[in-house]
Amino acid sequence: MARAADKQTEQQQDEFVERLVGINRVAKVVKGGRRFGFAALMVVGDENGRVGTGHSKAKEVPDAIQKASQKARNAMIRVPLREGRTLHHDVYGRSGAGRVFLRSAPPGTGIIAGGPLRAIFEALGVQDVVAKTIGSNNPYNMVNATLDALQKTQSPRTVANRRTKKVGSIVSGRTNKTEKTEDAASE
Repeated sequence: MARAADKQTEQQQDEFVERLVGINRVAKVVKGGRRFGFAALMVVGDENGRVGTGHSKAKEVPDAIQKASQKARNAMIRVPLREGRTLHHDVYGRSGAGRVFLRSAPPGTGIIAGGPLRAIFEALGVQDVVAKTIGSNNPYNMVNATLDALQKTQSPRTVANRRTKKVGSIVSGRTNKTEKTEDAASE
């Protein structure tokens, strides 16, 4: 029975992509001196629209990474992607003093983002996105701000359901805007 549980956890590990964002050494001051431990920040995703982050501390680095990875798996969110490669719309997120601005991008752009944001987009399965961080460059704030922004993204289907309209009327508005800007640019 234990073997079946081990196989199941191995399959779960294979389907998720894990990215280590950062490791910090932390110290607890006690009567005899300092006790050192390690804090790990992990991003886990399935490269198909699901991503989660986890932060954990332990006495040893591998234990901290394993605990953070498990927390990230338990805190996964689903993000709607356009054509499975980019975001549906531009979005802004913040956490503490960290702010991020995420923009959808045309095919072939790639991931234009730095540090922790790149790890999130790779785990999420986004191929084309432009991201700008403003304010704090603390990895914890950047990761949380990015998750805040990703939670705000909405697919045209959910917007259409909320407005009791058809998806075509919402998506056609997006294409009309690009055609108008192209016409204005050509004149």
